[in-house]
Amino acid sequence: MLLSRSFTVTIMTDEPADPSDTPGGEPTPDRPDPRTDPVAAIFGAGVDPSNLGAAFERIGRLLSWQGGPVNWDLAREVARQTISEMGDRSVGDADHRAVADAVRLADHWLDTATSLPAASASSTAWSRAEWFEATVPVWQRLVDPVATHVVDAMSGAMPEEARSLSGPMLGMMRQVGGAMFGAQVGQALGSLAGEVVGSTDIGLPLAESTQVALLPANVAAFGEGLGVAVEDVRLYLALREAAYGRLFAHVPWLRPRLLESVEEYGRGIAIDTSRIEEAVRDLDPSRPEALQEVFSSGLFQPEVTPAQQVSLNRIETLLALVEGWVDDVVTDATADRLPTAVALREAVRRRRAAGGPAEQTFATLVGLELRPRRLRDAATLWAAVRAQRGAAGRDAVWAHPDLVPSSDDLDDPMGFVARGNGADDMDLSTLTDAPSDGSDDGSDDGPTSSDPTERGS
Repeated sequence: MLLSRSFTVTIMTDEPADPSDTPGGEPTPDRPDPRTDPVAAIFGAGVDPSNLGAAFERIGRLLSWQGGPVNWDLAREVARQTISEMGDRSVGDADHRAVADAVRLADHWLDTATSLPAASASSTAWSRAEWFEATVPVWQRLVDPVATHVVDAMSGAMPEEARSLSGPMLGMMRQVGGAMFGAQVGQALGSLAGEVVGSTDIGLPLAESTQVALLPANVAAFGEGLGVAVEDVRLYLALREAAYGRLFAHVPWLRPRLLESVEEYGRGIAIDTSRIEEAVRDLDPSRPEALQEVFSSGLFQPEVTPAQQVSLNRIETLLALVEGWVDDVVTDATADRLPTAVALREAVRRRRAAGGPAEQTFATLVGLELRPRRLRDAATLWAAVRAQRGAAGRDAVWAHPDLVPSSDDLDDPMGFVARGNGADDMDLSTLTDAPSDGSDDGSDDGPTSSDPTERGS
């Protein structure tokens, strides 16, 4: 959960870099390391006297932020520097050609494994910085609702007498909270940029474009130690990205349902302000490190209410179904074609189970923990549906949200197949006609408002 963990950020100023702030430099007792102390990083605690002017100027900029609960200007700054420090080679013509070739072959293979057509005729290769810039708008949608509640909790934790003094104090607390969020979000997304291999690597459609995108540097890193040729790694990951693209492009209700579910979860979180009030009341202003201790003590963990648990189960189930469908489609597409696909599939699964980008980033930015067990269950279910109904019958399940398996169905895949759900009779053209908000179109052909991930719960 945001602000429940320690930060690791480095903030740029307009002053020349000090040797002690470089990776090889050593912080001193009077100069906290900004890479491990967010208070020092954001507000210049312990800075050298010669840099005080820049520090106060920076504080002024941070406290003038008016763009919402997260200081996204600071988030961008921190993310760019995080990416720069890890290394971000430019993407050249050779990278674009290699990705384009892989995507063309991937689409050719996918045509035999799914009835959903290619999402886009174009592909692209991204640097890490380009991935960050392309996905920021969606991250804003997902993070801002959570940040609003935490920043409100910070403001509400002020003593009553302080809250009654003046509005500017509350405004400053919100801006401080926004800066803290901005620093952590920027560091988290900057780090994530060094791990993701494409635009849908965490299961969500993070980019607005329908282009299939891969990050060549991260694709190469993913394949290290696997004993698999980089061409096979690139092709396999292109297959996954292209499959995600087809699903999100031709199931119009799916993308908004996923993003709105995460937003709904964020809007509904509850935070125990009594613990925050106690911590703020006991805060020692003479100890600069005290604020850091408060933010790293877990005070901002959300309370999981019954309504939130329902929302969480819905998100986890739908993400598992998406991931499982992609897994089954790619497995079918690579059968008898790509001998290394088995090893690559297992590498992807191990990455998920070990707490890769999906689990860690969701937990840090949105407060959601994914359960890798559900991903395997979903893949098993989709394989069973394909064995019984063929690829077209499997894909037809996505024609309407009321046809999609529930969390109980993931526990009993063969029962779902045996019961049937009307998908065999669906016209696949309805995939492009389904209501984008997941609601019924007003006909009398079926349920009008049930949530597929809650049936039987």
